[in-house]
Amino acid sequence: MNDSALVFNPPPGWPEPPANWIPPKGWEPDPTWPAPPDGWQLWIPRSNQDQEKEVKAQLSCAEESSEVQATNVDEASRVYFLTAENAALKAQLKAFQTLDDSNTFNDEWILQESGIYRYHHPLENAAAYQGRLQELSAQIAEIVKSGRAIEKSETFTFDNSLAKGRKMTNDLAKLMLRAYNAEADNSIRALRAGNVLAAKKRMERSREAIAKYGNLMQMHISDAFHMLRLQEVELTADFLMKKQEEKEAAREERERLREERKVAAELAAERQRLDKERNHILNALAALRACGGQDIELENKLAQIDEVIQHNDYRIANIRAGYVYVISNRGAFGEGVVKIGLTRRLEPRDRVTELGGASVPFRFDIHALFFSEDAVSLEANLHTHFTSKRVNMVNERKEFFFASPAEVREALLSKVGNLLEFTENSESVEFLQSRHYWPESLVVGPS
Repeated sequence: MNDSALVFNPPPGWPEPPANWIPPKGWEPDPTWPAPPDGWQLWIPRSNQDQEKEVKAQLSCAEESSEVQATNVDEASRVYFLTAENAALKAQLKAFQTLDDSNTFNDEWILQESGIYRYHHPLENAAAYQGRLQELSAQIAEIVKSGRAIEKSETFTFDNSLAKGRKMTNDLAKLMLRAYNAEADNSIRALRAGNVLAAKKRMERSREAIAKYGNLMQMHISDAFHMLRLQEVELTADFLMKKQEEKEAAREERERLREERKVAAELAAERQRLDKERNHILNALAALRACGGQDIELENKLAQIDEVIQHNDYRIANIRAGYVYVISNRGAFGEGVVKIGLTRRLEPRDRVTELGGASVPFRFDIHALFFSEDAVSLEANLHTHFTSKRVNMVNERKEFFFASPAEVREALLSKVGNLLEFTENSESVEFLQSRHYWPESLVVGPS
């Protein structure tokens, strides 16, 4: 670059450098300047005309002192360098500001800050969202085919040719649109239920970058196309959330049906057992009466069995009857978290044992098993009472609450008036025995 036969050739849109300017070490062009066209040469041979101009300039300045001339050249180079350096510093500052705003693209942060997901376009089910997305996809394809997806200057010239300028503009527009669509598609593919805000901000940044780099040709993504793609992100996020909800509801319904089948089988088996036992007692009493005898104990037992059969038949007919349970798992969820649920099982402890299976490290402690003829309403009332203390504020089918057993006991007393049995303390046998063998660095809280 120091060869006197070469001269600096700034691309279109770049400021004209001082005469005989040579870039200082480490110099970089202002990032806001447009990118050089493909194949552009920054250094080209000095033409004869340029050489003649330089000779004339040197002759006209021969009367000036060489010291003044050198000072002027140095000053111009210094100004040019400082301008570029200032632009570079601005770019660095903007980069730091972007880093400070990195939380904008942190999905976990956004999910936590945004709270419960709100649908952008409420529809009935996931199938309705699929239909709407298909319609939107057709609209997006139509606006691309019609050339309305990206707006650009029609008067840009290149090499003093309007035709060449339009060709360059059209080629660059295709490239810019492809880059924008790639960012939009990546944002949609990376969507998770609830992180739509991050995806939309990525697309906004992509659109801003395209507008900046296409400033020379007045090129930017059209508002109509950008809004369609943003709507596509919103609908996709809504679809994912609705699909997730439907899957969860279907899973819960399958679990409910399995539980109902178990309850029906248990009650039917119990009725069969009671009928068999009742028949044995009736046969024994009939034999005694035939001999002129009687057995008061057998008659009392028959009355007890008739009462149990009546209760069993009531349980079969009344699907709202069951046990409301209050349980906790100190080792899995910590202090101050309880689960309030409902089971219609003949033996409710079997249900609690199932809940303490392989999905949690320790068994649940039982604080209360309260039978109610309308256990469905009692459970719903307790859930409403502790609704502000839900652990999972999004999925109300999760029945865990930030509450102590004592708090649930008081709530139960206020609703049923009397409790025969309630255990406030947690035994947590497995948990306490296991803690003895844990590394000290893993033990948190009081022993």
